[in-house]
Amino acid sequence: MKSRETLIRLKKFQVDERRRKVAQIETMIAEFERMATDLEREIKVEQDRANIHDPAHFAYPTYAKAAMVRRENLRRSADELKQQLDDAQAALGEAFEELKKVELLDERDQARERAEAGAREQAELDRIGALRMHGARA
Repeated sequence: MKSRETLIRLKKFQVDERRRKVAQIETMIAEFERMATDLEREIKVEQDRANIHDPAHFAYPTYAKAAMVRRENLRRSADELKQQLDDAQAALGEAFEELKKVELLDERDQARERAEAGAREQAELDRIGALRMHGARA
């Protein structure tokens, strides 16, 4: 029984670790998307300030060009993280299923042990009752 409890604790730990990883990746994606949105706004402000919206124009603002590159890098990184998130969510699902299997086995074993203990107790009560019955007749 002790090894089953240890296994359950291990499986719970694995589920918690995978949950943390999913949350961490989700936070990173949100942060990258927020930063890309901020850069998008800054690019628009810089284009409006210079009154040049064509990146191919010779006088296009240098800051806007650099911000566009950074924005695209952030978006690419967010897309890569979304793939990692899918993998991490799948791993979390698998870990959760493994935990549930172990917990169900433990519950089934405990129910069987309770039933066996109840049957032993009932047999003992029946034996005591039979002894009393036998003693009352004598």
